[in-house]
Amino acid sequence: MESITLYFRQGSSDKVYQAGIAPQDGGFVVTFAYGRRGTTLQTGTKTSTPVTHDEARRIYEKLVAEKTAKGYTPGESGTPYQHTEREQQTSGILPQLLNPIEVEAAARLTTDPMWCVQEKFDGRRRLIRKHADGVDGINRKGLIVPLPEPVALAAAELPGTFVLDGECVGNTLVVFDLLELHGTDYRGLPYRNRLFTLMQIVPGHGPHLRSPETAFDTAHKVEFIQRMRNDSKEGIVFKKLGGAYLPGCPQSGGDALKLKFVETASFIVSAINAKRSVSLGLWRGNALVPAGNVTIPPNQEVPRAGAVVEVRYLYAFSESGFVYQPVYLGERDDIAPAECVVSQLKFKPETQAA
Repeated sequence: MESITLYFRQGSSDKVYQAGIAPQDGGFVVTFAYGRRGTTLQTGTKTSTPVTHDEARRIYEKLVAEKTAKGYTPGESGTPYQHTEREQQTSGILPQLLNPIEVEAAARLTTDPMWCVQEKFDGRRRLIRKHADGVDGINRKGLIVPLPEPVALAAAELPGTFVLDGECVGNTLVVFDLLELHGTDYRGLPYRNRLFTLMQIVPGHGPHLRSPETAFDTAHKVEFIQRMRNDSKEGIVFKKLGGAYLPGCPQSGGDALKLKFVETASFIVSAINAKRSVSLGLWRGNALVPAGNVTIPPNQEVPRAGAVVEVRYLYAFSESGFVYQPVYLGERDDIAPAECVVSQLKFKPETQAA
């Protein structure tokens, strides 16, 4: 079917926009993907339900015309996304989510031989399922979503059927867990077994699929964590070597824990301001309270009011609830607005504030 890749490069801006027409349920949908080149793109559809081909073609041509009018030009730069007729359908698979820990707890786990440590990647959570009919990408909500084409092709080349869990960073999926292999459920096995089997399937240094570096003994963990800090990585993940894979997030603790070196949180865009700035809001009970403003970089599109966005910050002020030194990271179509709550924030200690 029809598809096009457009790109826009000006100053520090280096953006990609892809549009296409895909068959679905006897009709057609208009799909799109956009973002900074080299990152995992935002995806979606311009048609909430399938339409006729003539209607899809009209919407597609209008979309392309709008983008070219803004300075986008056709080109081969950018990574195509593999769309599927099953897009946005429920997969029946949910990922294991991580609870945060503080530095003191991380120090204890660093010396505990029952825990290993890996990098916490700054991308988009993606599970990948290969079955007889093809390859599906699955987001943290359990919905089927498009995959970067290089990732989908690399997964298709692996033998057999499987379900893998990982983080999509640009055009690479870092695979850190194995849920199913050749029809066998691995979720109940200890993580050490799942990880060692995974390492035999997915290489440690592939261009589009790779397994993560993992530190097991105390000396390696200490060196690894310091290296992650020195390299300004987002954080680290501790995994219990004897732990099973359980979907969702426990009320506290668990067999998979995260320590962030920088703070990030998901906010609701409550208003669009002047000069490429948006107001941020968070839920406190039934009230949406202000949490500050953030400037949208010129290489990213200004999100709409009501959108969920990810913002990095240093800390939040306990008195105002505003975040300090916010940096816009992008939209989050895999986070529900109800998850944007004040309890996400890390507040500045009272002694520092005084």
